[in-house]
Amino acid sequence: MPYRCLLRSFQRIHGDPERNSRRLGERKCGTGRGRSYVAPERSLYPSTTVDQSRWANLPPELLLHIMRKIEVQATWPARRDVVSCAAVCKSWRGTTKEIVRTTEQSGLLTFPKSLKQPGPRDSPLQCFIKRNRQTSTYHLYLGLSPALAGEASKLLLTAKKIRRTTKTEFIISLIANDFSQASDAFAGKLRSNFLGTKFMVYNSQPPCVPPVESDTCLYQKLKVYKKKVSPSVAVGNLKLATIKYELNVLRTRGPRRMLCTMHTIPFASIQEGGTAPTPSAFGNSSDDESYPCSVMQEEHQDIICTDLSEKSKLTHSTGLPLNLKNKSPRWHEQLQCWCLNFKGRVTVASVKNFQLVAAVDPSQSIPSAEQEKVILQFGKIAKDIFTMDYLYPLSAFQAFAICLSSFDTKPACE
Repeated sequence: MPYRCLLRSFQRIHGDPERNSRRLGERKCGTGRGRSYVAPERSLYPSTTVDQSRWANLPPELLLHIMRKIEVQATWPARRDVVSCAAVCKSWRGTTKEIVRTTEQSGLLTFPKSLKQPGPRDSPLQCFIKRNRQTSTYHLYLGLSPALAGEASKLLLTAKKIRRTTKTEFIISLIANDFSQASDAFAGKLRSNFLGTKFMVYNSQPPCVPPVESDTCLYQKLKVYKKKVSPSVAVGNLKLATIKYELNVLRTRGPRRMLCTMHTIPFASIQEGGTAPTPSAFGNSSDDESYPCSVMQEEHQDIICTDLSEKSKLTHSTGLPLNLKNKSPRWHEQLQCWCLNFKGRVTVASVKNFQLVAAVDPSQSIPSAEQEKVILQFGKIAKDIFTMDYLYPLSAFQAFAICLSSFDTKPACE
């Protein structure tokens, strides 16, 4: 047998002495991986250094000019280009946030967070709702009507009605077929009592301002414990509004009467110089934008009222909640029915039709024009098609939840 073959067989059995000595040196120096070797911990998150594309290196002046040209498009589906630009990269997203104004300022709905921002102050945002009786779903679209809007109608929100033993729930989502409360598309829900006379609106994220309290709650709540609220808190703890329908068993009071208490909108928002809270994020987001909301609520919940003298200070700092009531209709002798002026937006008589105005006390200094301003109107125009127009300080989500309460059966209120 040749010498080379003997050497190779010997190396296979006993290993290469040079290689073994090299491994032994690595173990002594700590670079080898013996039995006692502990692998270093690797980061669970990707590296922050991301290769920027050529679009991210555009000059800021040119990028700003491009975004201003695109932002001029005020209707859907052309408005989709603004959303596409915000998804290019980080620099484009930051520029888009600077250019795109809130719904209150522009009267436009662009991003999902716009659905939870107050509507415009002057001209209402006109939407319509389509009901599907077979699937018990309700779809909110942006547009005048299905016939006029056509393909330009934009799906804003969807809701699914779920009947339970002692209550009824409406799950509100961004996507038509996703009604999971664990989904990122979950916007909130509406829950009713057994009789269908009281509804609670729940949000999917902590409100951006501490909820305003009524006088009775301020007297009863002498001590509030600390409770940290995060976006992962159960939705049942984040009450947004309460909707109450008056009982009308004998049917002697005319149409339905409803009262809406907006817990996160102060009454001062409809006064001169007042503002309504404007969320900076849509829902279960882990962005830094939603963090101040939790901090503000935690600071508010840390207040301890030790005597009734502090009640006035707390009332002055938080204010009273905004109450909305339905506008009283007038009886038409010739038509023999109750009538409201919907300005052509409602064409079919229905018990579900209503208009909401601010419930103002005579002692409060609110102009008469502001008292008569219709903040939300809802009415029927065809079979399973309804119009919904809303104004500041309500958002599209709040208006949609209030309108959904009208679809539930209320035998004791009609």
